[in-house]
Amino acid sequence: MYMTELDKENIISKLKDNIMNINFTKRDGSTRRMKATLREDLIPQATKADPLSQKKIRNISPEVQPVWDIDNAGWRSFRWDSLIGANNVTGS
Repeated sequence: MYMTELDKENIISKLKDNIMNINFTKRDGSTRRMKATLREDLIPQATKADPLSQKKIRNISPEVQPVWDIDNAGWRSFRWDSLIGANNVTGS
């Protein structure tokens, strides 16, 4: 899926307000569906002990988007060029 900067900004904005289903292709070629968010009330406060904070990942690669995985209660990320689709989870 080709993503413009506006598309990315739109998805990031939605992630900040909602829980979303993010569908993407993993490096091994398999497809993953993840319930993810960037809502501040649903993610833990950053700590010095957390080596993979959102800012640190974003500084490493703008092609990678870190998100909070609702089901696994941890930070995960996806590559923008592997994104298949993103939509709101009902009731989020």
